[in-house]
Amino acid sequence: MGIDPDVAASVRADGVQKQRTRRRRQEILEVASQTFATRGFYNASLAEIADEVGISAAGILHHFKSKDQLLTELLHHRDMADIEEAGHGHGLRGLEFLHHLVDTAARNATRPGITQLYTVLSAESVTTDHPAQAWFRARYEGLRAMVTEALADARDIGELRDDADIAETATAIIAVMDGLQIQWLLAPGTVDMEAVTRRTIDALIAALAPEED
Repeated sequence: MGIDPDVAASVRADGVQKQRTRRRRQEILEVASQTFATRGFYNASLAEIADEVGISAAGILHHFKSKDQLLTELLHHRDMADIEEAGHGHGLRGLEFLHHLVDTAARNATRPGITQLYTVLSAESVTTDHPAQAWFRARYEGLRAMVTEALADARDIGELRDDADIAETATAIIAVMDGLQIQWLLAPGTVDMEAVTRRTIDALIAALAPEED
């Protein structure tokens, strides 16, 4: 028995509409990312995002129920990109993983928009009731855990001293990388994030290296 032409047309129309919706949502997220990066979450308005996209503010609320939900969805997309990026270091242990962080710094220097978005929102997130505060708190906890685990692996296989303070070292590495992003955004031509990240990690590792017999 053949497919009803009306049913087939309805299915095609539904597929086309879903594609349009996905494209529109992606467009809104891209514009919101740029706007939040340059103006911050609180200073940016749905109206200016909508104007840039070419729709009304109500049109944005058709896809995202609120400005907070728009930010949450934007951070979710950032998570997906980070998960994909983390896959590049899959299987690396100990100091190999730490040196992989240098590659991360190099990639961040090629994507100023994302780096600026992260820097602006992370600073804003410390304010009371910021909608991204929980996301950034969990993110930093996860980053510290990942770097601490790599340092623990390095210690366990003899690359670091048994008494190495891996928790403080992990915090220091993350602090340097985030601080470098601010300096780089303000003066990209004079700050080399990749080189300074490498130098910092090498210096910390050297300070914690086992003493030679």
